[in-house]
Amino acid sequence: MTSPASEQVVPELVELLSLERLEDNLFRGQSRDIGTKYVFGGQVVGQALSAAQATMVEPRGAHSLHAYFLRAGDIAAPIVYQIDRTRDGGSFSVRRITAIQHGEVIFFMAASFQQEEQSVEHQLTMPEVPKPEDIEPTPPVPEHVMATLPTKVQRWLSRQGPFEFRHVYPRDELNPPKRPPYQQVWFRLSERVGDAPELHRALLAYASDFHLLGTATFPHGISYYQPNVQMASLDHAMWFHRPFRADEWLLYSIDSPSVQSSRGLARGQIFDRDGRLVASTAQEGLIRVVRDAAAAAQVPAKE
Repeated sequence: MTSPASEQVVPELVELLSLERLEDNLFRGQSRDIGTKYVFGGQVVGQALSAAQATMVEPRGAHSLHAYFLRAGDIAAPIVYQIDRTRDGGSFSVRRITAIQHGEVIFFMAASFQQEEQSVEHQLTMPEVPKPEDIEPTPPVPEHVMATLPTKVQRWLSRQGPFEFRHVYPRDELNPPKRPPYQQVWFRLSERVGDAPELHRALLAYASDFHLLGTATFPHGISYYQPNVQMASLDHAMWFHRPFRADEWLLYSIDSPSVQSSRGLARGQIFDRDGRLVASTAQEGLIRVVRDAAAAAQVPAKE
Protein backbone atom coordinates (compact mmCIF):
# COMPACT_ATOMS: atom_id res chain seq x y z
CA MET A 1 0.00 0.00 0.00
CA THR A 2 1.33 3.44 -0.89
CA SER A 3 0.73 6.66 0.99
CA PRO A 4 -0.25 9.94 -0.72
CA ALA A 5 3.27 11.21 0.04
CA SER A 6 4.94 8.24 -1.66
CA GLU A 7 2.62 8.62 -4.65
CA GLN A 8 4.22 12.05 -5.17
CA VAL A 9 7.87 11.44 -4.29
CA VAL A 10 8.38 8.30 -6.38
CA PRO A 11 7.31 9.93 -9.68
CA GLU A 12 9.41 12.95 -8.67
CA LEU A 13 12.47 10.73 -8.31
CA VAL A 14 11.84 8.96 -11.61
CA GLU A 15 11.51 12.37 -13.28
CA LEU A 16 14.68 13.54 -11.51
CA LEU A 17 16.60 10.65 -13.09
CA SER A 18 15.08 11.31 -16.55
CA LEU A 19 17.38 14.02 -17.87
CA GLU A 20 16.74 16.63 -20.55
CA ARG A 21 18.82 15.92 -23.65
CA LEU A 22 20.49 19.09 -24.95
CA GLU A 23 22.77 17.48 -27.56
CA ASP A 24 23.83 13.94 -28.48
CA ASN A 25 26.27 13.81 -25.55
CA LEU A 26 24.97 16.64 -23.37
CA PHE A 27 22.24 16.38 -20.73
CA ARG A 28 20.73 18.61 -18.06
CA GLY A 29 19.36 17.50 -14.72
CA GLN A 30 17.55 19.27 -11.90
CA SER A 31 17.96 18.75 -8.15
CA ARG A 32 15.59 17.99 -5.30
CA ASP A 33 16.04 19.29 -1.76
CA ILE A 34 15.77 16.28 0.54
CA GLY A 35 17.15 18.03 3.62
CA THR A 36 20.85 18.06 2.79
CA LYS A 37 22.57 21.43 2.51
CA TYR A 38 24.01 20.52 -0.89
CA VAL A 39 23.01 18.14 -3.67
CA PHE A 40 22.67 14.55 -2.42
CA GLY A 41 25.55 12.46 -3.79
CA GLY A 42 23.30 9.57 -4.81
CA GLN A 43 21.32 11.93 -7.01
CA VAL A 44 24.43 12.90 -9.00
CA VAL A 45 25.53 9.26 -9.36
CA GLY A 46 22.06 8.23 -10.51
CA GLN A 47 21.76 11.09 -12.99
CA ALA A 48 25.26 10.49 -14.38
CA LEU A 49 24.43 6.83 -14.92
CA SER A 50 21.13 7.77 -16.59
CA ALA A 51 22.97 10.12 -18.95
CA ALA A 52 25.57 7.48 -19.84
CA GLN A 53 22.88 4.84 -20.43
CA ALA A 54 21.12 7.17 -22.85
CA THR A 55 24.18 7.17 -25.16
CA MET A 56 24.28 3.40 -25.62
CA VAL A 57 23.60 2.38 -29.22
CA GLU A 58 23.42 -1.35 -28.42
CA PRO A 59 21.54 -3.10 -25.56
CA ARG A 60 24.37 -3.24 -23.02
CA GLY A 61 23.80 -3.03 -19.29
CA ALA A 62 25.99 -1.11 -16.85
CA HIS A 63 28.18 -3.46 -14.83
CA SER A 64 30.41 -0.97 -12.97
CA LEU A 65 30.92 2.68 -12.20
CA HIS A 66 33.65 4.65 -10.44
CA ALA A 67 33.06 8.25 -9.40
CA TYR A 68 34.70 11.17 -7.57
CA PHE A 69 32.92 14.06 -5.86
CA LEU A 70 34.98 17.21 -6.41
CA ARG A 71 32.76 20.08 -5.26
CA ALA A 72 29.50 20.44 -3.36
CA GLY A 73 26.50 20.75 -5.68
CA ASP A 74 24.11 23.70 -5.59
CA ILE A 75 20.53 22.44 -5.07
CA ALA A 76 19.07 25.60 -6.65
CA ALA A 77 20.90 25.26 -10.00
CA PRO A 78 20.72 22.64 -12.79
CA ILE A 79 23.61 20.24 -13.43
CA VAL A 80 24.93 19.65 -16.95
CA TYR A 81 26.29 16.18 -17.74
CA GLN A 82 28.78 15.87 -20.58
CA ILE A 83 29.38 12.35 -21.93
CA ASP A 84 32.55 11.14 -23.62
CA ARG A 85 31.92 7.97 -25.66
CA THR A 86 35.31 6.57 -24.79
CA ARG A 87 34.95 3.15 -26.39
CA ASP A 88 32.41 0.83 -28.01
CA GLY A 89 34.04 -2.58 -28.41
CA GLY A 90 32.71 -5.97 -29.39
CA SER A 91 31.33 -6.75 -25.92
CA PHE A 92 32.03 -3.73 -23.72
CA SER A 93 31.41 0.01 -23.88
CA VAL A 94 32.94 2.71 -21.68
CA ARG A 95 31.60 6.19 -20.96
CA ARG A 96 33.17 9.09 -19.06
CA ILE A 97 30.71 11.49 -17.48
CA THR A 98 31.55 15.01 -16.29
CA ALA A 99 29.05 16.96 -14.18
CA ILE A 100 29.31 20.74 -14.50
CA GLN A 101 27.66 23.47 -12.46
CA HIS A 102 28.33 27.23 -12.54
CA GLY A 103 31.10 26.57 -15.06
CA GLU A 104 33.02 24.20 -12.76
CA VAL A 105 33.38 20.44 -12.68
CA ILE A 106 31.71 19.15 -9.50
CA PHE A 107 31.88 15.40 -10.24
CA PHE A 108 33.20 12.90 -12.75
CA MET A 109 32.55 9.23 -13.32
CA ALA A 110 33.56 6.35 -15.56
CA ALA A 111 31.01 3.64 -16.30
CA SER A 112 31.41 0.36 -18.16
CA PHE A 113 28.68 -1.56 -19.99
CA GLN A 114 28.57 -5.13 -21.26
CA GLN A 115 26.32 -7.12 -23.55
CA GLU A 116 24.60 -10.01 -21.76
CA GLU A 117 26.69 -13.17 -21.49
CA GLN A 118 26.39 -16.52 -19.71
CA SER A 119 29.32 -18.16 -17.92
CA VAL A 120 30.30 -19.79 -14.62
CA GLU A 121 28.89 -18.18 -11.46
CA HIS A 122 29.40 -18.02 -7.70
CA GLN A 123 28.56 -15.55 -4.95
CA LEU A 124 28.86 -15.04 -1.21
CA THR A 125 25.90 -16.04 0.96
CA MET A 126 23.45 -13.43 2.17
CA PRO A 127 23.58 -12.81 5.96
CA GLU A 128 20.84 -14.46 8.00
CA VAL A 129 18.61 -11.61 9.12
CA PRO A 130 14.91 -11.11 9.89
CA LYS A 131 12.59 -10.54 6.95
CA PRO A 132 11.68 -6.90 6.25
CA GLU A 133 8.04 -7.41 7.23
CA ASP A 134 9.20 -8.65 10.65
CA ILE A 135 11.05 -5.38 11.36
CA GLU A 136 9.21 -2.32 12.64
CA PRO A 137 9.63 0.91 10.64
CA THR A 138 11.84 3.55 12.23
CA PRO A 139 9.72 5.64 14.64
CA PRO A 140 9.55 9.41 14.03
CA VAL A 141 11.79 11.73 16.03
CA PRO A 142 9.81 13.21 18.96
CA GLU A 143 8.62 16.75 18.30
CA HIS A 144 10.46 18.23 21.29
CA VAL A 145 13.73 16.74 20.01
CA MET A 146 13.06 17.78 16.42
CA ALA A 147 12.56 21.39 17.53
CA THR A 148 16.16 21.56 18.79
CA LEU A 149 17.71 20.54 15.45
CA PRO A 150 18.80 22.74 12.51
CA THR A 151 16.14 23.32 9.85
CA LYS A 152 17.91 21.19 7.23
CA VAL A 153 18.27 18.27 9.65
CA GLN A 154 14.59 18.57 10.55
CA ARG A 155 13.67 18.33 6.87
CA TRP A 156 15.91 15.30 6.39
CA LEU A 157 14.53 13.43 9.40
CA SER A 158 10.89 14.28 8.76
CA ARG A 159 10.85 13.63 5.01
CA GLN A 160 8.70 10.99 3.35
CA GLY A 161 11.31 9.77 0.91
CA PRO A 162 10.80 7.57 -2.14
CA PHE A 163 12.58 4.64 -0.46
CA GLU A 164 11.42 2.73 2.60
CA PHE A 165 14.15 1.52 4.98
CA ARG A 166 14.00 -1.18 7.68
CA HIS A 167 17.11 -1.39 9.88
CA VAL A 168 18.00 -4.84 11.19
CA TYR A 169 19.99 -3.23 14.04
CA PRO A 170 18.49 0.27 14.56
CA ARG A 171 20.80 3.00 15.86
CA ASP A 172 19.91 6.34 17.43
CA GLU A 173 21.78 8.73 15.15
CA LEU A 174 21.11 11.69 17.45
CA ASN A 175 22.64 9.88 20.46
CA PRO A 176 24.82 7.25 18.81
CA PRO A 177 26.33 4.44 20.91
CA LYS A 178 29.66 2.85 20.07
CA ARG A 179 29.26 -0.45 18.22
CA PRO A 180 31.05 -2.58 15.59
CA PRO A 181 31.27 -1.11 12.07
CA TYR A 182 28.62 -3.08 10.23
CA GLN A 183 24.88 -2.94 9.61
CA GLN A 184 22.14 -4.50 7.50
CA VAL A 185 19.27 -2.46 6.07
CA TRP A 186 16.30 -3.66 4.04
CA PHE A 187 15.08 -1.10 1.51
CA ARG A 188 12.78 -0.74 -1.48
CA LEU A 189 11.17 1.94 -3.60
CA SER A 190 7.82 2.66 -1.95
CA GLU A 191 5.83 2.41 -5.20
CA ARG A 192 5.99 0.13 -8.23
CA VAL A 193 7.58 1.59 -11.37
CA GLY A 194 8.20 0.40 -14.92
CA ASP A 195 10.25 -2.64 -15.94
CA ALA A 196 13.18 -0.95 -17.73
CA PRO A 197 16.41 -2.32 -16.19
CA GLU A 198 18.14 1.02 -16.92
CA LEU A 199 15.67 2.78 -14.61
CA HIS A 200 16.18 0.26 -11.82
CA ARG A 201 19.97 0.59 -12.07
CA ALA A 202 19.71 4.38 -11.82
CA LEU A 203 17.35 4.04 -8.84
CA LEU A 204 19.73 1.64 -7.10
CA ALA A 205 22.68 3.94 -7.79
CA TYR A 206 20.68 6.74 -6.12
CA ALA A 207 19.78 4.62 -3.08
CA SER A 208 23.27 3.13 -2.68
CA ASP A 209 24.52 6.39 -1.13
CA PHE A 210 22.20 6.04 1.87
CA HIS A 211 23.70 4.55 5.08
CA LEU A 212 27.01 3.61 3.45
CA LEU A 213 29.56 6.06 4.83
CA GLY A 214 27.68 6.40 8.12
CA THR A 215 28.65 2.80 8.97
CA ALA A 216 32.26 3.98 9.38
CA THR A 217 31.22 6.18 12.34
CA PHE A 218 29.78 3.33 14.42
CA PRO A 219 32.88 2.41 16.51
CA HIS A 220 33.41 6.05 17.48
CA GLY A 221 29.95 6.95 18.77
CA ILE A 222 29.58 9.88 16.39
CA SER A 223 27.17 10.75 13.58
CA TYR A 224 26.54 13.23 10.80
CA TYR A 225 24.00 15.07 12.95
CA GLN A 226 26.50 16.15 15.61
CA PRO A 227 27.59 19.77 15.08
CA ASN A 228 31.31 19.07 15.49
CA VAL A 229 31.41 16.22 12.93
CA GLN A 230 32.21 16.92 9.28
CA MET A 231 31.28 14.25 6.73
CA ALA A 232 31.31 14.24 2.94
CA SER A 233 31.57 11.57 0.25
CA LEU A 234 34.87 11.60 -1.63
CA ASP A 235 34.29 8.79 -4.11
CA HIS A 236 31.79 6.06 -4.92
CA ALA A 237 32.08 2.75 -6.76
CA MET A 238 29.41 0.28 -7.73
CA TRP A 239 29.19 -3.07 -9.50
CA PHE A 240 25.98 -4.56 -10.90
CA HIS A 241 26.02 -8.37 -10.82
CA ARG A 242 22.51 -9.71 -11.51
CA PRO A 243 19.05 -8.43 -12.52
CA PHE A 244 16.91 -6.89 -9.78
CA ARG A 245 14.02 -4.54 -9.12
CA ALA A 246 14.49 -1.48 -6.93
CA ASP A 247 10.78 -1.58 -6.02
CA GLU A 248 11.16 -4.97 -4.32
CA TRP A 249 12.90 -5.56 -0.99
CA LEU A 250 16.71 -5.54 -1.14
CA LEU A 251 19.14 -6.11 1.74
CA TYR A 252 22.07 -3.69 2.06
CA SER A 253 24.81 -5.40 4.09
CA ILE A 254 27.52 -2.85 4.93
CA ASP A 255 30.84 -2.93 6.78
CA SER A 256 33.69 -0.48 7.32
CA PRO A 257 37.19 -2.02 7.38
CA SER A 258 39.08 1.19 8.25
CA VAL A 259 38.95 4.81 9.38
CA GLN A 260 42.19 6.83 9.40
CA SER A 261 43.57 10.22 8.37
CA SER A 262 40.05 11.72 8.61
CA ARG A 263 38.85 9.29 5.91
CA GLY A 264 36.54 6.34 6.32
CA LEU A 265 36.05 3.39 3.96
CA ALA A 266 32.74 1.51 3.73
CA ARG A 267 31.74 -1.47 1.58
CA GLY A 268 28.32 -2.82 0.77
CA GLN A 269 26.69 -5.91 -0.70
CA ILE A 270 23.11 -5.73 -1.97
CA PHE A 271 21.00 -8.91 -2.05
CA ASP A 272 17.45 -9.53 -3.19
CA ARG A 273 15.18 -11.35 -0.77
CA ASP A 274 15.90 -14.66 -2.50
CA GLY A 275 19.53 -14.29 -1.47
CA ARG A 276 21.00 -13.39 -4.86
CA LEU A 277 23.86 -10.89 -4.75
CA VAL A 278 22.72 -8.21 -7.20
CA ALA A 279 25.23 -5.39 -6.60
CA SER A 280 28.28 -4.32 -4.58
CA THR A 281 29.42 -0.86 -3.49
CA ALA A 282 32.40 0.92 -1.95
CA GLN A 283 32.84 4.47 -0.77
CA GLU A 284 35.50 6.56 0.95
CA GLY A 285 34.53 9.77 2.66
CA LEU A 286 35.69 12.57 4.89
CA ILE A 287 35.02 11.93 8.61
CA ARG A 288 36.49 14.72 10.67
CA VAL A 289 35.83 15.54 14.32
CA VAL A 290 36.67 19.20 14.94
CA ARG A 291 36.89 21.50 17.94
CA ASP A 292 33.44 23.03 17.78
CA ALA A 293 30.35 23.58 15.64
CA ALA A 294 31.70 26.85 14.21
CA ALA A 295 34.73 25.06 12.80
CA ALA A 296 32.56 22.25 11.43
CA ALA A 297 30.41 24.76 9.55
CA GLN A 298 33.40 25.66 7.35
CA VAL A 299 33.08 22.35 5.47
CA PRO A 300 30.56 22.41 2.58
CA ALA A 301 29.10 19.09 3.67
CA LYS A 302 27.61 20.55 6.85
CA GLU A 303 25.21 23.29 7.82
